[in-house]
Amino acid sequence: MSEDIVIRVLLLPLALLYGIGVGIRNLLYRVGALRSVRFDLPVISIGNLSMGGAGKSPHIEYMLRWLDQYINVAVLSRGYGRKTYGFLPVTVIDNAERVGDEPLQFKRKFPQIPIGVSESRALGVPELVRRNPEIQCVLLDDAFQHLAVTPALNILLTEFSRPFTRDWLLPAGRLREWRHGYRRADIIIVTKCPPDLSPHQRYEFMMEIDPYPRQHIYFTRYQYGQPYGLFSPEVQRPLDLDTHILLVSAIANTDYLLQYLQNQTGSVQTMEFEDHHYFDEADLNDILRRFDALPYRNKVILTTEKDATRLELHEAFLRESRAPIFVLPLEVVFCDSDADNFQSEVKQLLLDFKT
Repeated sequence: MSEDIVIRVLLLPLALLYGIGVGIRNLLYRVGALRSVRFDLPVISIGNLSMGGAGKSPHIEYMLRWLDQYINVAVLSRGYGRKTYGFLPVTVIDNAERVGDEPLQFKRKFPQIPIGVSESRALGVPELVRRNPEIQCVLLDDAFQHLAVTPALNILLTEFSRPFTRDWLLPAGRLREWRHGYRRADIIIVTKCPPDLSPHQRYEFMMEIDPYPRQHIYFTRYQYGQPYGLFSPEVQRPLDLDTHILLVSAIANTDYLLQYLQNQTGSVQTMEFEDHHYFDEADLNDILRRFDALPYRNKVILTTEKDATRLELHEAFLRESRAPIFVLPLEVVFCDSDADNFQSEVKQLLLDFKT
């Protein structure tokens, strides 16, 4: 028995207690002992069963990029890791400590779209709409377990390489609730799929999830763009086999990203931190020492867009260091003809929505 399995078995009693607590909470919502609110405009929840890494932020960006062409859409997030409380509107001049890294990322990319943060989605949605009465649809970031709001559409994400069907409850695994929580989803999106996803792989995955007849499954992958300067976005830096990378990241899972970079560059060294980690001066000094020690002339520090919002808190220090720090953008791409089918389903929901 591997060490990982042994640790999981030892943690099973704690996972069982956690699962019982979550199950009781969900039951109280089902029987009406705890109230869930509905709103008179369509609310779309995008979340997952596992802790981080499924790609919620890129999928919300996909929805914003698409829906903003047709309706007035907005985003409400918890603002995980922020050092403030209550409802706050997000502005482009905010920082990650005030509003959280992902909401700030959304606002910087879509400055025309209202973005808000609130611990309570039930209170945050009406406040966001009160401040922006033109809103016609609200996207809830990471709200699959936030049962205080009943969304018009519940989208569940799960990773191709780490689906919820093979995971364990916290702390033995990464599941926030029992696997059967997937039943609440209207749409299930399998994320981070390989570029050459085959029909057989799709079929096997659908059989493993075993969706209800009302549930539809779609498959997506990431498409990476050209890196741009952390403090000079107009400066772009193509990746090639002569480029050597120090990847600095504080995201839940780097496997998919590393696979891409290893195929695009000469070499990749990594410095990984806990998800949503706020870098301090000691971290930055370690990063610069590690970078200086790389035995290559053509080398850069590369980070993700989410991590960039936290690194920029140290702008003066990093500018003074003159380290070549670049940010790797990405977009979600649906596999095969899934984009048309997914968009048609969401459009129909919006057209059929009744208060």
